[in-house]
Amino acid sequence: MQQAEPSPETLASIRLAVFDFDGVFTDNYVWVDGDGGETVRCSRADGLGLRRLREVGVDALVISMETAPVVSARARKLGVACLQGIEEKLPLLHEEAAARGIGLDTVAYVGNDVNDTECLGAVGLPVCPADAWPEARALASWVLTRSGGEGCVREFCDAVWMAHVGARA
Repeated sequence: MQQAEPSPETLASIRLAVFDFDGVFTDNYVWVDGDGGETVRCSRADGLGLRRLREVGVDALVISMETAPVVSARARKLGVACLQGIEEKLPLLHEEAAARGIGLDTVAYVGNDVNDTECLGAVGLPVCPADAWPEARALASWVLTRSGGEGCVREFCDAVWMAHVGARA
Protein backbone atom coordinates (compact mmCIF):
# COMPACT_ATOMS: atom_id res chain seq x y z
CA MET A 1 0.00 0.00 0.00
CA GLN A 2 1.27 3.47 -0.93
CA GLN A 3 2.24 5.58 2.05
CA ALA A 4 3.70 8.65 0.30
CA GLU A 5 1.78 11.72 -0.82
CA PRO A 6 -0.82 10.78 -3.44
CA SER A 7 -0.85 12.14 -6.97
CA PRO A 8 -2.15 15.68 -7.60
CA GLU A 9 -5.11 14.12 -9.43
CA THR A 10 -6.08 12.09 -6.37
CA LEU A 11 -5.75 15.11 -4.08
CA ALA A 12 -7.73 17.31 -6.49
CA SER A 13 -10.61 14.79 -6.42
CA ILE A 14 -11.21 15.37 -2.68
CA ARG A 15 -14.47 17.18 -1.87
CA LEU A 16 -14.77 16.42 1.86
CA ALA A 17 -12.00 16.13 4.44
CA VAL A 18 -13.00 14.39 7.67
CA PHE A 19 -10.75 14.46 10.71
CA ASP A 20 -10.62 12.67 14.02
CA PHE A 21 -9.66 15.14 16.76
CA ASP A 22 -7.50 13.49 19.41
CA GLY A 23 -4.20 12.38 17.91
CA VAL A 24 -4.79 14.36 14.72
CA PHE A 25 -5.37 17.95 15.83
CA THR A 26 -3.67 17.12 19.13
CA ASP A 27 -0.55 15.23 20.17
CA ASN A 28 -2.89 12.72 21.85
CA TYR A 29 -2.05 13.97 25.33
CA VAL A 30 -4.50 15.64 27.69
CA TRP A 31 -3.85 17.66 30.79
CA VAL A 32 -6.52 17.26 33.45
CA ASP A 33 -6.87 19.77 36.28
CA GLY A 34 -8.12 18.99 39.80
CA ASP A 35 -11.72 19.75 38.80
CA GLY A 36 -11.62 17.45 35.78
CA GLY A 37 -11.18 20.21 33.19
CA GLU A 38 -9.19 19.15 30.16
CA THR A 39 -6.59 21.03 28.15
CA VAL A 40 -4.96 19.80 24.96
CA ARG A 41 -2.13 20.97 22.71
CA CYS A 42 -2.87 21.80 19.05
CA SER A 43 -0.89 23.37 16.23
CA ARG A 44 -1.99 26.90 15.35
CA ALA A 45 -0.78 26.27 11.78
CA ASP A 46 -3.76 23.99 11.19
CA GLY A 47 -6.14 26.95 11.04
CA LEU A 48 -4.55 28.42 7.92
CA GLY A 49 -4.57 25.02 6.27
CA LEU A 50 -8.29 24.64 6.90
CA ARG A 51 -8.86 28.14 5.50
CA ARG A 52 -7.10 26.98 2.33
CA LEU A 53 -9.47 24.03 2.03
CA ARG A 54 -12.42 26.41 2.20
CA GLU A 55 -10.82 28.57 -0.54
CA VAL A 56 -10.91 25.64 -2.97
CA GLY A 57 -14.38 24.41 -1.98
CA VAL A 58 -13.38 21.40 0.12
CA ASP A 59 -15.64 20.90 3.14
CA ALA A 60 -14.07 19.90 6.46
CA LEU A 61 -15.63 18.03 9.35
CA VAL A 62 -14.42 16.72 12.71
CA ILE A 63 -15.95 13.48 14.01
CA SER A 64 -14.88 12.56 17.54
CA MET A 65 -15.75 9.78 19.96
CA GLU A 66 -15.00 12.19 22.80
CA THR A 67 -17.51 14.62 24.20
CA ALA A 68 -15.36 17.39 25.57
CA PRO A 69 -15.77 21.17 25.58
CA VAL A 70 -12.20 21.61 24.36
CA VAL A 71 -13.02 19.75 21.12
CA SER A 72 -16.01 21.91 20.24
CA ALA A 73 -14.18 25.10 21.28
CA ARG A 74 -11.24 24.36 18.99
CA ALA A 75 -13.48 23.33 16.08
CA ARG A 76 -15.54 26.49 16.51
CA LYS A 77 -12.40 28.65 16.49
CA LEU A 78 -11.22 26.87 13.32
CA GLY A 79 -14.63 27.27 11.66
CA VAL A 80 -15.06 23.51 11.21
CA ALA A 81 -18.24 21.56 11.84
CA CYS A 82 -17.79 19.12 14.72
CA LEU A 83 -19.78 16.07 15.74
CA GLN A 84 -18.91 14.56 19.12
CA GLY A 85 -19.77 11.49 21.12
CA ILE A 86 -19.86 9.38 17.96
CA GLU A 87 -19.11 5.76 18.83
CA GLU A 88 -19.84 4.43 15.34
CA LYS A 89 -18.27 6.88 12.90
CA LEU A 90 -18.83 5.06 9.61
CA PRO A 91 -22.65 5.43 9.44
CA LEU A 92 -22.27 9.14 10.11
CA LEU A 93 -19.57 9.40 7.44
CA HIS A 94 -21.98 7.82 4.94
CA GLU A 95 -24.70 10.30 5.98
CA GLU A 96 -22.40 13.31 5.64
CA ALA A 97 -21.23 12.26 2.17
CA ALA A 98 -24.80 11.59 1.03
CA ALA A 99 -25.97 14.97 2.38
CA ARG A 100 -23.35 16.61 0.15
CA GLY A 101 -24.24 14.44 -2.84
CA ILE A 102 -20.78 12.91 -3.07
CA GLY A 103 -19.40 9.40 -2.95
CA LEU A 104 -16.93 8.15 -0.38
CA ASP A 105 -14.36 7.98 -3.19
CA THR A 106 -14.10 11.80 -2.97
CA VAL A 107 -13.68 11.79 0.82
CA ALA A 108 -10.39 11.91 2.70
CA TYR A 109 -10.35 10.68 6.28
CA VAL A 110 -7.49 11.59 8.62
CA GLY A 111 -7.39 9.31 11.66
CA ASN A 112 -4.83 7.83 14.01
CA ASP A 113 -6.29 4.98 16.03
CA VAL A 114 -8.37 1.80 16.02
CA ASN A 115 -11.66 3.69 16.28
CA ASP A 116 -10.85 5.25 12.88
CA THR A 117 -10.17 2.03 10.99
CA GLU A 118 -13.68 1.52 9.57
CA CYS A 119 -13.65 5.03 8.10
CA LEU A 120 -10.09 4.70 6.84
CA GLY A 121 -11.10 1.51 5.05
CA ALA A 122 -14.14 3.08 3.42
CA VAL A 123 -12.93 6.36 1.91
CA GLY A 124 -11.11 7.22 -1.29
CA LEU A 125 -8.14 8.71 0.54
CA PRO A 126 -7.27 7.21 3.95
CA VAL A 127 -4.64 9.33 5.71
CA CYS A 128 -2.75 8.99 9.02
CA PRO A 129 -0.41 11.22 11.00
CA ALA A 130 3.18 9.99 11.23
CA ASP A 131 2.62 8.70 14.78
CA ALA A 132 -0.62 6.80 14.13
CA TRP A 133 -1.15 3.41 15.74
CA PRO A 134 -0.19 0.40 13.59
CA GLU A 135 -3.79 -0.72 12.99
CA ALA A 136 -4.63 2.65 11.45
CA ARG A 137 -1.33 3.03 9.55
CA ALA A 138 -1.91 -0.32 7.86
CA LEU A 139 -5.02 1.10 6.16
CA ALA A 140 -3.55 4.45 5.12
CA SER A 141 -2.62 5.15 1.54
CA TRP A 142 -0.86 8.29 2.78
CA VAL A 143 1.08 8.57 6.04
CA LEU A 144 1.89 12.21 6.67
CA THR A 145 5.41 13.26 7.66
CA ARG A 146 4.11 15.23 10.64
CA SER A 147 2.62 13.81 13.82
CA GLY A 148 -0.71 14.62 15.46
CA GLY A 149 -0.67 18.08 17.05
CA GLU A 150 2.53 18.89 15.15
CA GLY A 151 1.00 20.30 11.96
CA CYS A 152 -0.22 17.13 10.26
CA VAL A 153 -3.58 18.78 9.54
CA ARG A 154 -1.78 21.68 7.85
CA GLU A 155 0.41 19.29 5.84
CA PHE A 156 -2.68 17.50 4.57
CA CYS A 157 -4.62 20.70 3.83
CA ASP A 158 -1.75 22.36 2.00
CA ALA A 159 -1.28 19.36 -0.29
CA VAL A 160 -5.01 19.22 -1.11
CA TRP A 161 -5.09 22.99 -1.64
CA MET A 162 -2.07 22.89 -3.96
CA ALA A 163 -3.61 20.10 -6.03
CA HIS A 164 -6.91 22.00 -6.39
CA VAL A 165 -5.12 25.24 -7.32
CA GLY A 166 -2.96 23.36 -9.83
CA ALA A 167 -6.03 21.65 -11.30
CA ARG A 168 -7.54 25.09 -11.98
CA ALA A 169 -4.45 26.44 -13.74
